[in-house]
Amino acid sequence: MSSNPYAPPKAFVADIPAQEASPPLWNPNAAANWSLLFSPAFGAFLHMKNWEALGEPEKAAAAKVWVIVALVLVFGLPLLSLLVPGMAGFQSIFRVLGLVLLISWYSSSGRPQARYVKDRFGKNYPRRGWGKPLLIAFGAAIAYALAVGIIAFLIMSAAGIR
Repeated sequence: MSSNPYAPPKAFVADIPAQEASPPLWNPNAAANWSLLFSPAFGAFLHMKNWEALGEPEKAAAAKVWVIVALVLVFGLPLLSLLVPGMAGFQSIFRVLGLVLLISWYSSSGRPQARYVKDRFGKNYPRRGWGKPLLIAFGAAIAYALAVGIIAFLIMSAAGIR
């Protein structure tokens, strides 16, 4: 007999799922938190990449829609306020729209991915590094601010406003 009579009993427990291997992922909660600074486009893009890595093309496509919607609002609203006379007074409405976008994205797409990853892998999954996406996001934010500033300067100088 090869079994140890002093070993603790072993039982098969059917309700505990076996941990499966996970591809490297960005932490969905951290991506959502960084979206507070960089807009929902940042978090939605990283969530899209996570869905692709998880083999969920439908969910990745839905995240891509969020990326596009967020980018249209991030770029479109400032251009609209610069190009259309009288739209500068709508800045507070634009801020509210940005907050509504963030809350809508998080509740419909961000939080479900965080739950999915937690339920499927727990806290033990390989993490992707934050250096590259954060560096790109900081660079894009600086380029965005410069571009909006230059466009505003050009429009104001063309209109003769000082």
